Amino acid sequence: MLRRLGPEGRTHRLAPMIAGMLQYAYAIACEENGEEAEDGSAASILLECEDIVDPEDAPELLELVVHLFKDAKVKYKRSNSQGEGYSIAEDAVIEFIHWLDMPWES
Repeated sequence: MLRRLGPEGRTHRLAPMIAGMLQYAYAIACEENGEEAEDGSAASILLECEDIVDPEDAPELLELVVHLFKDAKVKYKRSNSQGEGYSIAEDAVIEFIHWLDMPWES
């Protein structure tokens, strides 16, 4: 999916889509592995991120997302119209970590 949609996809659409893919993978990891998964596996990385609030505390998750982009042969680093660089992978991690946040309910 990422290989097909990623190259021309808009960042504000790709990051939530990837976060949704990670949420789905997290749900499967929970069903199949419970609380434990093989160390270093994608499932263990997702399970470890359950209580993380700050994306900087999840470097393994960022590596996993970067790996997804590389496997799909899609660039995750882009530049905006002012030439400033940004990372769709980092945005996807932020979306994943804050998936259930609803600030309007606070």
